[in-house]
Amino acid sequence: MPLPIDLLIEAKWIIPVEPANTVLENHSVAIDRGRVVAILQHSDATIRFTPKEVKRLPHHILIPGLVNLHTHAAMSLLRGLADDLPLMDWLQNHIWPAEAKHVSPQFVHDGTLLACAEMLRGGITCFNDMYFFPQAAAKAAQELGMRAAIGLIAIDFPTPYASDTDDYLAKGMSVRDELRDIPLLSFCLAPHAPYTVGDRSFAKVLTLAEQCDMPIHLHLHETRQEIDSSVGQFGVRPLERLRRLGILGPAFIGVHGVHLDTQEMELLARHDCSIAHCPSSNLKLASGISPIAELSGNGVNIGLGTDSAASNNRLDILHELRLASLLAKGRSGRAEVIGAHQALRMATLGGARALGLEAEIGSIREGKSADLCALKINDSTLAPCYDPVSLLAYSAGREHVSDVWVAGSARVSDGKLLGADEIELINLAALWQNQIRPQNT
Repeated sequence: MPLPIDLLIEAKWIIPVEPANTVLENHSVAIDRGRVVAILQHSDATIRFTPKEVKRLPHHILIPGLVNLHTHAAMSLLRGLADDLPLMDWLQNHIWPAEAKHVSPQFVHDGTLLACAEMLRGGITCFNDMYFFPQAAAKAAQELGMRAAIGLIAIDFPTPYASDTDDYLAKGMSVRDELRDIPLLSFCLAPHAPYTVGDRSFAKVLTLAEQCDMPIHLHLHETRQEIDSSVGQFGVRPLERLRRLGILGPAFIGVHGVHLDTQEMELLARHDCSIAHCPSSNLKLASGISPIAELSGNGVNIGLGTDSAASNNRLDILHELRLASLLAKGRSGRAEVIGAHQALRMATLGGARALGLEAEIGSIREGKSADLCALKINDSTLAPCYDPVSLLAYSAGREHVSDVWVAGSARVSDGKLLGADEIELINLAALWQNQIRPQNT
């Protein structure tokens, strides 16, 4: 007798990511109670299951939901505020002053809501955040039904959110304790960067990370200035300082990792660390190009991040996927490195693994959460299709995303975002724009 299930998705192609280098044609994904219960041929699915709903995707590629391994979601409200500037000028003279004046729980909620809408429409089902007022970010993610790893930020100077490191950590842990049982939420400790966090603060972060089994997520080796400053102040480069402090390990996520020498890449590999590669932001801020071909060759786990919409200026992991592959080829001089399958793995399972969520998301496998993204590819700009993985990596874009599910629940259907009104989001952004930089009348 056929088994009743909630949803059956029939797709032209499925790229499950696991097993590696696999493409399934004319297969279906059976989903019940938010989880994948089977992946099988269309003909077998109709025999084995009686679904409440059937979603037919005859001209589509179905992939795992994309994972944005590093962003500051609320900064969508600062998109385009200060462009074409080097990192420290951008931060110290533009972004930090704007944040000091405007950041509040409402700012974070509204900016994160705007970011979640953009990310979902681009096939991103999970994001790893780092920002102030994490409870407000979590609330926005919940409203749109998006999976989020909420960063509990720590930094050694006061902001409108907290007065000092102890205050940051106390507030962050309070949020984690309050929201820890919400199914789509997880948490990271997020000390901002080695140049804004002292040794005493890192010791407290490490203690909490070990006690509560949370990843540590921080900016690392983003600019040469950061490295020179660390050598001048501490006598060693930032990564070596973190090693001495005991921060490195399987739960460590280093964001950017642009300026790494051979010994440092080997060090990251030995400690089973992860790198959140943010190619667009690194280029736009002229920070450089991360050596991800060499990192990958050493066995370092790599995920993809957008960074914020203020430094990118889009939250588009499909774009980062393509750019990551092309930059790795150009930097290494080897066309075969970071191929289409590997780039997709970085955008999905690589990010999931870094967050400790690889048993839950990042690939389409029986027992995993049904976090999925479908792209419609019967488009003359994508024709012909000799290889759906190549087409996904090098030709398709977020404009081709048609459907998105998080834990089996539809969040985008036939290209339309569910749970939010487009006009209301535009108006919300305009209200904040007028506060941050009033338009001439």
